[in-house]
Amino acid sequence: MEPGRRMDVGILAMDIYFPPTCVQQEALEDYDGASKGKYTVGLGQDCMAFCTELEDVISMSLTVVLSLLEKYQIDPRQIGRLEVGSETVIDKSKSIKTWLMQIFEEYDNTDVEGVDSTNACYGGTAALFNCVNWVESSTWDGRYGLVVCTDSAVYAEGPARPTGGAAAIAMLIGPNAPISLESKFRGTHMAHVYDFYKPNLASEYPVVDGKLSQTCYLMALDSCYKRFCGKFENIEGKQFSISDGNYFVFHSPYNKLVQKSFARLVFNDFLCCPSNLQKEERENLEPFSNMTGEESYQSRELEKVAQQVAKPYYNVKVQPSTLLPKQIGNMYTASLYASLASVVYNKHSTLMGQRIVMFSYGSGLTSTMFSVKLHDGQHPFSLSNISCILNLSEKLKSRHVFSPENFAKTLKLMEHRYGAKDFETSKDTSLLSPGTFYLTKVDSMYRRCYAKKGSEDAPGSKKMSSFSSMSLTNAY
Repeated sequence: MEPGRRMDVGILAMDIYFPPTCVQQEALEDYDGASKGKYTVGLGQDCMAFCTELEDVISMSLTVVLSLLEKYQIDPRQIGRLEVGSETVIDKSKSIKTWLMQIFEEYDNTDVEGVDSTNACYGGTAALFNCVNWVESSTWDGRYGLVVCTDSAVYAEGPARPTGGAAAIAMLIGPNAPISLESKFRGTHMAHVYDFYKPNLASEYPVVDGKLSQTCYLMALDSCYKRFCGKFENIEGKQFSISDGNYFVFHSPYNKLVQKSFARLVFNDFLCCPSNLQKEERENLEPFSNMTGEESYQSRELEKVAQQVAKPYYNVKVQPSTLLPKQIGNMYTASLYASLASVVYNKHSTLMGQRIVMFSYGSGLTSTMFSVKLHDGQHPFSLSNISCILNLSEKLKSRHVFSPENFAKTLKLMEHRYGAKDFETSKDTSLLSPGTFYLTKVDSMYRRCYAKKGSEDAPGSKKMSSFSSMSLTNAY
């Protein structure tokens, strides 16, 4: 690829891994003594994935990276930049990326730039932007970038616990991508706030101000949407509205917030250009038109009416993105991209030429709205092949449902083990699929040891399956 001619830089390939263990939200309602529908209707969640003692963000990352390389036949020597987004701190100074280097060291490829990006749920977006910027820059050496988003979201007993989840997603980055970033349309909002944070390094659990966090999320959404629309209008010469996006994908702590967020965009469109809505829709929203921003964030009536107005648009433009978030839960940095994967899986045959608008939020706070355009792509980097490799329905069906009692026991064990050393896990891998990495022990110096199911050897101890020697020149 000649310098200065890189087009349609973005996501060439995707794969996702989530634990095979989960708990049903309806059963969790009964166990917690919560009112019926509090988690399923109130939060909008169906199921929640979680890690047992065998799995963590490192093992999930190893599993998903090796899976992507094998399924798309990518030679590890063709990776030139690897960026990891995560807020799940295993070691305060050693990045998760260094663990993944075991895969590339096997192939004598230690020339791989990038480290971890950390800021709540935004780290994956920072990692994506870094890789895209690298491919678009004069320093690009013609190899692929690789983005990994990995997190395990767990909460102390109480109202926040049902908003947990766990997953790792890997994305291959390069030019001529079927999912390319429209980098010229990007609106960002950054600020300082204490809505969700992890100051106690002896605990995996965060400090959460739930009401403040929701307000910050919606405020950041408003700000990003306004800036995104402004850039769109400056470049395209027309006002942006939800009709200019075929799908909208949001960071999803829980589905009810996604519903509120899309309704918020519809309300913003009404304030900016009422004529974009039907007469009855305008009349329903008119009573709220003179509210201040702060008043509108706290108004339950506006929230209710806006969701009613937005519902028919939501069913078309947002619902296809909710498959994984509703079934897995909050995946932190992986959440937004699991939502994108859900759209690709559900709608891959009809996505060509369409635009997906994406909103990324990380507490503290960091946020960006950006968009991607969908193209045919060439095998193996085609939307149909990505959908086939994601294989989401089968992955979800093959999970094992734990009782809430066993879920609580597992989290209690993990709580006890957090930050501990000199222990071994049970090594009972009966629930894991072949090829899955898992934790075997943490030694007296806090060094973590992993193995891959189907092999007694830890990763990095022997050659993996062979890869295609296809060069980037041939790929592009």
